[in-house]
Amino acid sequence: MATKKNAATRAERLRAQIRRHDHLYYVLDAPQIADEAYDALFAELRAIEDAHPDLITADSPTQRVAGAPLDSFPTVEHTAPMLSLESDKDEAALRRFDQRLRKAIGDEAVAYVLEPKLDGLSMEIVYEDGALARAATRGDGVRGEGVTPNVRTIGAVPLRLSTAEREPPALLAVRAEVILRIADFERVNEKLLEEGKAPFANPRNAAAGTLRQLDPRITASRPLDVYFYDVLAARGLAVKSHRETLETMRAWGLRVNDLCRPARTVDEVLDYHRELGERRDELPYEIDGIVIKLDDLGLREELGTTARAPRWAFAYKYAAEQAETKLKAITIQVGRTGALTPVAELEPVFVQGSTVSRATIHASCSNRQRSQARSIRRS
Repeated sequence: MATKKNAATRAERLRAQIRRHDHLYYVLDAPQIADEAYDALFAELRAIEDAHPDLITADSPTQRVAGAPLDSFPTVEHTAPMLSLESDKDEAALRRFDQRLRKAIGDEAVAYVLEPKLDGLSMEIVYEDGALARAATRGDGVRGEGVTPNVRTIGAVPLRLSTAEREPPALLAVRAEVILRIADFERVNEKLLEEGKAPFANPRNAAAGTLRQLDPRITASRPLDVYFYDVLAARGLAVKSHRETLETMRAWGLRVNDLCRPARTVDEVLDYHRELGERRDELPYEIDGIVIKLDDLGLREELGTTARAPRWAFAYKYAAEQAETKLKAITIQVGRTGALTPVAELEPVFVQGSTVSRATIHASCSNRQRSQARSIRRS
């Protein structure tokens, strides 16, 4: 009995250590131990759980590993509606949004939080008693696809929330954006081409396609990432502003984007939009604009929503970047399975921070997809 009790105590200590190192590695990008030391902790925990299967918990780091393939995704009803955002590329539309808010609540009450608009897949992730319970795609905003096994494979999604600074509520539904970073997207596409498979058109499609794999092992093999940016519903959470919400999510171990910034005037919003646009090519992930949100949660409640979008938020998007070049030749690439992929050999052209010299050709791609497609090889 003493041996079992000691094993249980050691297992809990190992889980706490591994969760801490996962947070340092995946969320803070600040690992403190070598991979070998981490692997040793993980191996010790797995050995204890193998010897005592009744000690395995659903939120154990060993349970993050992908399971068997699914037959289909279940339909999941969201804890709260996942609305769209009013959006536009026109500065005049942004100014009209700002004027509407000032007319409704007064100049002094207007305080914004600005965030990069990540170009990924929007998700609802639900925690119950601090443990990951379920995850679903946005779907139609009311119901989505239940992709919990796949989301569990994402290292930046904690299986259990941290209680070090603040206890999480009994029920917490958060909104997150699942992305594939540009460098990882290119590696995924290179592997697909080597296997004779069609590559993804852009990082967003790659993230969506990866998350919707019926075999979680495929999802686990691709390095999806995630940023959390809002609370959809919570039981007993007392926060008054969006900035406080972001800090609280950080305290729970949920990754929040470091580029968020407060603003009070539309000119400050425009400055942020311009500055982020100038840095866009340096970012490791795709963005397609910025999001402007009213900070005060009480005023958000007063303003309410339309049938499809909140009245207190606006997405100010960037114009699509395009470039012209010359097609020099079309070659055929042969994959490992013998599949043939036509490849356009291009006069090198600089688009969105990259020099594109080759691109795969797909007859079914839209013009927008073609303009967003990343190069296979950069020069």
